[in-house]
Amino acid sequence: MASITLSNITKFYGKVQVIEKFSGVFNDHEFITLLGPSGCGKTTMLRMIAGFEKPTSGEIKINDEIVSGSGVFVPPNLRGIGMVFQSYAVWPHMNVFDNVAYPLKIQKVSRAEIKKRVENILEAVHLAPFIERMPNELSGGQQQRVALGRALVSNPSVLLLDEPLSNLDAKLREAMRFEIKEIQKNFGITVVYVTHDQTEAMAMSDRIIVFDRGVVQQVDTPMNIYKNPANEFVADFVGKINFINGTAYENFIEFQGGQKMNYNGDKRGSVVVAVRPENILINRERGILKSKILQSYYLGDINDCRVDIDGTIFRVTAPGKTYGGFSNGSEVFLDFDEYLVFQK
Repeated sequence: MASITLSNITKFYGKVQVIEKFSGVFNDHEFITLLGPSGCGKTTMLRMIAGFEKPTSGEIKINDEIVSGSGVFVPPNLRGIGMVFQSYAVWPHMNVFDNVAYPLKIQKVSRAEIKKRVENILEAVHLAPFIERMPNELSGGQQQRVALGRALVSNPSVLLLDEPLSNLDAKLREAMRFEIKEIQKNFGITVVYVTHDQTEAMAMSDRIIVFDRGVVQQVDTPMNIYKNPANEFVADFVGKINFINGTAYENFIEFQGGQKMNYNGDKRGSVVVAVRPENILINRERGILKSKILQSYYLGDINDCRVDIDGTIFRVTAPGKTYGGFSNGSEVFLDFDEYLVFQK
């Protein structure tokens, strides 16, 4: 289908830089997610790939064709892309068939070919039974599938999705994640997906690009982003995590309050120890750090606890069956199954 090559891309609005120089290749058939908080530059990057924005500098190629660069700018309709927006942008006066068929009618494709391709796409996005329904007769998830079908019907080489699930309820968002990933596999299409939802990024992506204020913080697989974040921002943004300040010496780290833990890493001086809630074990009798249970919350599958370590509040998640085993105010000990150390 297509690869995307970005070379030294920057973007300014006036004097404000919203994308710092970035280069990278999105491979054929790859599912790439641009992840970050609102205003970090991820949608601007997507719009430059689509052709709705021009880079201030740098070059964009789709396959080996330059679509944006010095003296070259290919408009969106000639880039071979499909795009799905946050708002469904479904035509309210057209039924499902006509909404999905619209790009083909603009291209003056024959009626017989339009019928064939639209019916095939509606099967793929599970909308075949709703072919004659109007948008106001569809659920939010069904309208989003109409938008997805419309983006796919022209056989684009690249599919761009800009926070397409943010208007759906939690259960429907979860279901649509897997549907989009399955459709991507079936079509063998290259996907660039924008979201601020780290769960979506983790569930769907081959690689994630984490942005913060226009600067790429890390490009990696979901597992490496989660287990080996490049810095505190990535660790904090992707998943739940606790931070505690300390001082690293040759064989141990000392925390506020004087408690210590063994350490054999290479960092020295002021550090931040980062540990995810699921990597902390609570024990009554012994452990790395002494703490006090502040509160426990029963969430069915997990026991979600807050503990106090000499004034630093930690979140600890344990199996739901442990709920009630530790009373509020009781003294406990914590062991760290896995942890990270960042230099301050």
